Amino acid sequence: MKSKKQQVGLITATSLVVGNMIGGGIYVLPAALAGYGSISILAWILTALGSIFLAKVFSNFSKLVINKSGGPYVFTKEGFGDFSAFLVAWGYWISIWVGNAAMALAAISGLSYFIPALETNKAFSVLTGLGFIWFFTWVNSRGVKASGRIQVVTTLFKILPLLGVIIIGVFYFDTANFPAFNLTGESDLKTVATVATITLYAFLGVESATIPAENIKDPGVTVPKATMYGTFITTLIYVLGTIVLFGLVPADVLKGSPTPFAEASHLIGGSYSGYIVAAGATISGLGALNGWILVSGQIPLAAARDQLFPRVFKNENTKGAPAMGIVIGSILTSIVLLMNFSDGLVEQFEFIILLTTLTALIPYLFTTASYALVLIENRLGAPKFVRGMVLAMLAFSYALWTIYGSGSDTVFYGFLLLMGGIPFYVLMKYNQKKQE
Repeated sequence: MKSKKQQVGLITATSLVVGNMIGGGIYVLPAALAGYGSISILAWILTALGSIFLAKVFSNFSKLVINKSGGPYVFTKEGFGDFSAFLVAWGYWISIWVGNAAMALAAISGLSYFIPALETNKAFSVLTGLGFIWFFTWVNSRGVKASGRIQVVTTLFKILPLLGVIIIGVFYFDTANFPAFNLTGESDLKTVATVATITLYAFLGVESATIPAENIKDPGVTVPKATMYGTFITTLIYVLGTIVLFGLVPADVLKGSPTPFAEASHLIGGSYSGYIVAAGATISGLGALNGWILVSGQIPLAAARDQLFPRVFKNENTKGAPAMGIVIGSILTSIVLLMNFSDGLVEQFEFIILLTTLTALIPYLFTTASYALVLIENRLGAPKFVRGMVLAMLAFSYALWTIYGSGSDTVFYGFLLLMGGIPFYVLMKYNQKKQE
């Protein structure tokens, strides 16, 4: 089916990065992190530095591989070829549709401030989450421009309440509310690594602008700018927001709250301001869900064009959207959502983000290594080559460290998910041989 090519500019591309990174993470994560102690602040800072290294790799790579959609998949294919690229596409695709369940949970968590029944009535929560997923599936089937407009608006409305709490919260800050440094009983090194993996979930999305590159105007310039602008904006909000929150809300209250920023806002300005922040949390989760559903069709689309994913994923409708790929991803997200509605919202969120983070870290690992290989092949001058290799080594080391921090159970199940894709790769290669 012949499709129309829709394209968006720098503001929308940056909103995609910020919107995909600032999902429900910053609104829900402080509740999970409070149980680890104020060591979480150190983990945020280390995660931010590592994520900036990763963002710079993606930014630089997008200048070398221009006007090709697929982000981590395309970059890995440049350096390592089909098999590694397939594993990256498979792992990243899994991380998206699993992570979208967490986005739906985050939106429900924010909405529960207005409708308490969402926290107690599981059936009501499931139906609400499914409604969100399939509404944005429909929006994204209308093309990147329709999705982009929603992304810009939701990004603006998710940032404003956070900035309000950060700025006003400084005047209510009390260090007595800070939790002890390390509450886990584990060593500081092990705890930092574990918490860094959890916080990395909130930085997933640094690569978002590289994935729909063909739908971005002047991608060789716009994509690198959007990647770095979005990462810096998000980093400032995350680190400052968590510090202020720890100084506003007592640790025992924070640990059990599904809406920690709303609790902080309530302490500052009463119930009215709490509602504003809770609305921001809901919009934040919904905006991220919209952005990641957009991406969920792009990765399998790029792989399907290279005959590494089934052909159904490369079908585009008249709006240029890979509608079938989006629908398939949303079906899988719906299944994950249905499977995980037995625990509380905070517990579900923490399990899902650990599994999602690992399946996203593998693509990051391959992308940084591939970047180093491409630098070697391009035979750049000594200064550029050395800077590029140092950057690749730092980003690779960071991704490897956070894989370690995710824990043996998460690595085990994540490894099984990745290896489960090998039979599909064999089938795709068999079909290629038959066609040849």
